[in-house]
Amino acid sequence: MAGPRHLVLVHGAWHGPWCWERLVPELERRGWTTSAVDLPSTWGNPGTGMHDDAQAVREHLESIDGPVTVLAHSYGGVPVSEVADTLPNVRQLVYLAAHMLEADEAVTSSLGGPWFPLEAETAPHLPPHEAFYHDVPAEWAAKAVARLRPQSARVFLDEQTRASWRTIPSALIVCDDDRGMPELFTKRALQSADVVRHLPGGHSPFLARPVELADAIDEVTFTLATVAGIRVP
Repeated sequence: MAGPRHLVLVHGAWHGPWCWERLVPELERRGWTTSAVDLPSTWGNPGTGMHDDAQAVREHLESIDGPVTVLAHSYGGVPVSEVADTLPNVRQLVYLAAHMLEADEAVTSSLGGPWFPLEAETAPHLPPHEAFYHDVPAEWAAKAVARLRPQSARVFLDEQTRASWRTIPSALIVCDDDRGMPELFTKRALQSADVVRHLPGGHSPFLARPVELADAIDEVTFTLATVAGIRVP
């Protein structure tokens, strides 16, 4: 059986599919077909929760004929973990500086509660240049900051009901100078992934170092496929 070469990209909080612009050409050069989910919790509707995002991931995956690998960045790991193992075409998961939560957990569970008022409709983020883009080329960082979108606060309170990384071969790519992901989540994820790799730099390697990230994706998916006994072309 040939290994999957369709990579579905799932962005994190406050972002959108635009964040993959530098990465996609590098992936295509390596033989990947790519598509991206646009999570509805970043569309400005505060009533939208994590399960709405999970439904968007589900519908996107159901529209694809054939096996896929899913790459989730940051918060994107939550809706991906919620639905991936309910779909027969998902063969691998790659968590990029992403949450790997257990069932019955929300993002705020390990934090002891939200960092925003419970009545807040949207969630604040840290100063984006420092948290997300401190090592991104200045022109791209400025573009990214201008394109950030309001994030429904509800997604960080909604609990997962599944943890798909427990049943689907999963890799974690850690960013060693990540200033956007609390360290406690990274430490937990290190114990959860089947394969762990490290990249230098910050939370957004798709903008800071797309060549190195594409190489890492190629390597971890090959390794996962080899472990699972899938022949990779």
